[in-house]
Amino acid sequence: MGIRFLVTIQAKALLRRSIFSASQTAANAAHIPKGYLTVYVGESQKKRFLVPVSYLNQPLFQELLHKAEEEFGYSHPMGGLTIPCREDTFLDLTSVLNGL
Repeated sequence: MGIRFLVTIQAKALLRRSIFSASQTAANAAHIPKGYLTVYVGESQKKRFLVPVSYLNQPLFQELLHKAEEEFGYSHPMGGLTIPCREDTFLDLTSVLNGL
């Protein structure tokens, strides 16, 4: 159990380094690397993430997008794809996707 917990912490740390967040400088935030898309995650306060386009092929990510569609339809108030879930839930899901 301790090893699994350690692996989870390491995966989250790796994910936090590999996904760019809104806390970066404005110059970096405006640049979206090829092969990534911008999503805004959060229930009340939205945080910006760049995720690999390859996530669009993953059933878990597709389910998350379906739930976002149910809540927001095709109108995204942040100007980009908005996912209405807790940030830690999103990070957990993307850490699973990184392991696939």
